[in-house]
Amino acid sequence: MKKQVFNPWEVSGEINYEKLIKEFGLSPLKELPKIFNEEVAYRRKIIFAHRDIQRILEAIKNKKKFVMMTGLMPTGKCHLGHLMIINQMVFFQKFGAKIYIAVADLEAYNARGQSLEESKKIAKEYLLNYIAGGLDLKKCDFYFQSERNMEAEKSNAYYRLQNILARHLTFNEFKAVYGEISPGKMMASLLQASDMLHPQLPEFEGDCPVVIPVGIDQDPHIRLARDISQRIKIPKFTQLSSIYNLFIPGLNGGKMSSSAPNSFISLSDSPEEIKNKINKYAFSGGRDTLEEHRKLGGNPDIDVSFQYLKFFFEQDDKKLAQIEKDYRSGKMLTSELKKYLIEKINAFLKGHQKKLEKAKREVEKIF
Repeated sequence: MKKQVFNPWEVSGEINYEKLIKEFGLSPLKELPKIFNEEVAYRRKIIFAHRDIQRILEAIKNKKKFVMMTGLMPTGKCHLGHLMIINQMVFFQKFGAKIYIAVADLEAYNARGQSLEESKKIAKEYLLNYIAGGLDLKKCDFYFQSERNMEAEKSNAYYRLQNILARHLTFNEFKAVYGEISPGKMMASLLQASDMLHPQLPEFEGDCPVVIPVGIDQDPHIRLARDISQRIKIPKFTQLSSIYNLFIPGLNGGKMSSSAPNSFISLSDSPEEIKNKINKYAFSGGRDTLEEHRKLGGNPDIDVSFQYLKFFFEQDDKKLAQIEKDYRSGKMLTSELKKYLIEKINAFLKGHQKKLEKAKREVEKIF
């Protein structure tokens, strides 16, 4: 049996979401304002849990200032898994959120041994995809951990906060949250806590609620930041809110990983690459033989092609329900399901890649 590994830097083995919700003290995501149903991830419970989402809902209702804080690990290519965060940023911008995006280049350096220069190069590709996905950069604060801001006052406040946070934690607390811990990872987690909390500093947005969209494997970072923030009297922080999405499965059925090329669809893949990857690597919920499949049907719950339609590419709920019914009954074959997905992904990427070309001019100004 494969050993389960679950931490912010590595995930493997079967994921039991109900167990993790209880273990981490999260709340299942239940009733939300009707407008949230416009977003597939909420409508289909792909975003399934939260901490203190009420603060954000109140800010939206009363048209008050709030921040969505997120980060990107600049390793590997931008892939389908990143669409979840792109969609969330664009969705919350509609409600007036200021988006903070931290490029975790120091974490990549300390935890993964990647150079700062390589991180900058990869981050550029990510930002291009964010803009192509609909993100309005004018309403964003995009920065690198290694170079917070050209304004000394802001930059000093950000790095000062990291050191203030360090005083309020012990080594044993780090170990309790993360398990195995190194000095580099300790520094990275403190800087992540500063990333999450610093939008509330007077040098930035001031006192306002902050929501962080993450996969549940990143929750240790949030727990740590939430715990420290309540120990500090000056400045006083509003407790962080967070929302949690299901893991987007990799092509092989495990977690999608930028370090495993055959586990993901890149947003820069060509139509031919998409076709080959789906046909060759996409894990199937179908039966071993045509006869068995027609008789017993397939299992869409473990079929990667169906999951991609559910997560992103089939917006029509009735159409998705029909596909699920036909696949379970054996009326639809795995080959037909894959063919439909390939058409859907290629139609999406054709438009997305055109927008990438337009986004290049905007990104050049930043870099």
